[in-house]
Amino acid sequence: MNSVSDFIITPTNERYNNKISIGDKTLIVNSNIEDHRMVSRHATVVSVPLAYKFNIQKGDQIIIHHNIFRRWYDIKGNQRNSSQYFKDDLYFCKPDQIYLYKKSEKWLPFMDRCFVMPIKEKNHLSADKEQKCVGILKIGNNALEAHDINPGDLIGYKPGREWEFVIDSKRIYCMKSNDIVIKYEYKGNEEEYNPSWASSN
Repeated sequence: MNSVSDFIITPTNERYNNKISIGDKTLIVNSNIEDHRMVSRHATVVSVPLAYKFNIQKGDQIIIHHNIFRRWYDIKGNQRNSSQYFKDDLYFCKPDQIYLYKKSEKWLPFMDRCFVMPIKEKNHLSADKEQKCVGILKIGNNALEAHDINPGDLIGYKPGREWEFVIDSKRIYCMKSNDIVIKYEYKGNEEEYNPSWASSN
């Protein structure tokens, strides 16, 4: 079973990542199925598209767009699946809806995606907890490497590019290669900023 142009995927665990355990109790931490922040982005590849050749293979773990698994209510109040729903917990996923894939326990970027960890704001007079448009490149790609921008580098990026993901209990920002605009020299006092709620996921 293969689609011509789409991956076919299934949720790795559940469609929603909205439960936390406290002792022997399980709490659901959201009340709205349309809240994209609680939709799981972890998926497993069931089959690959026939029209393209990618490094992603059947069985690989991937990070996807939140709208694929998200449910919604129609005008009559009926719960609906996304337009990507196929059948029996299977979904179509377009290549540009994939951001990371895992090989040998390592997350790798897909296409022109990259991921940046914000750093703490050192100005004690600022109400911001992280510096604006500055971070540490955590997951790069070939296009950035060609410009000698590699994971671990301190970089600057365009404003408004903070698309939030939580990967391995770390909140990082997904963006594209051309969103990275400068490579800085370290001053020595930079510190990664990972909010406490991210490490509890």
